[in-house]
Amino acid sequence: MKFAETSRRAVLVAATGVTTAAMLSACGGVKTSSTGSGEGEYPTGNIQMSVGASPGGSTDLITRAIAEGIGKELGVSVPVVNKPGANGALNAKELQSAKADGYKIAVQNASLFTITPLAVSAAEAVKIDSFDLITGVSQDDYMLAAQVDSGYKSIADLKKAGKNIKYGTTGVGTGAQLASALTFKVAGIPATDVPFDGGAPAMTALLGKQVDVATFQLGEGIENVKAGKLVPLGVFSAERIKFLPDVPTAKEQGYDVVVSQYRFLTAPKGTPEDVKTKLAEAAKKTFATDAYKKFNETNFLTPVEVPPAEIAKILDDATAKYKSQIEQYGIELGAGK
Repeated sequence: MKFAETSRRAVLVAATGVTTAAMLSACGGVKTSSTGSGEGEYPTGNIQMSVGASPGGSTDLITRAIAEGIGKELGVSVPVVNKPGANGALNAKELQSAKADGYKIAVQNASLFTITPLAVSAAEAVKIDSFDLITGVSQDDYMLAAQVDSGYKSIADLKKAGKNIKYGTTGVGTGAQLASALTFKVAGIPATDVPFDGGAPAMTALLGKQVDVATFQLGEGIENVKAGKLVPLGVFSAERIKFLPDVPTAKEQGYDVVVSQYRFLTAPKGTPEDVKTKLAEAAKKTFATDAYKKFNETNFLTPVEVPPAEIAKILDDATAKYKSQIEQYGIELGAGK
């Protein structure tokens, strides 16, 4: 089974309930006990990977690709369980309460720790200190897009429109919301935030002309760009994205807005060092395969396969930067603000 087929497989999983564990078991050569026994050399049973999002999205697809690789490398079944809600916070809070033995792990999004806390109360916010970092995974970039017949081709065109712009995003406390809000504030464009619950409904609203523009992750919108239905007005990466080389960054257009989504593999706080090392090595071997590299290309993902210390620095730097920017421009990200 190839990682490039993950998107198709995710749909099958959602429709039939077949998990990665079942697929791996069918291949033979894996340990299939429901949980680790706590005796013997890790792992002695299944390793569950949970996803704080619905099947089919970027985090879900990445998780399934990594689960497949880790299962193969460690010789165990790695079932994937979807637990969507609150931009991944529900899954994160459940994971942080799990036993720290390496049998429950998850790929998590940087926005949950760097942006969501700027939109929710302190009690609702999830802290990265509640987890052990295993390895960095990849970066998913955002783009701002409009319908192809809108007449908009750049951020400057939105300013020239001389009207209030309704912009759709993938939800409150997400990178899409922050990137959009910052852009309109920095550019001095009157605008209204219309947050949706994910990239799919935001895309539907844009194609249905319920909003003027929308911001979503590259993988969620690039096919409609290629199909001639959408025109990208800019990307929010530090440099131009190889998947859309002709699209200028917001920074190139005069707006210092750089927001990206990073993902990394985590385990409950206090997971033994030898267990974390095995998981990291299994992930590293997975990343090195041609199949996984093709998966990244197919899903428009940029590898950021860095060690825990570098992940922590990325998160710390982003947290400080985003907090400073929303304070500087008086932006409120909370629902209904």
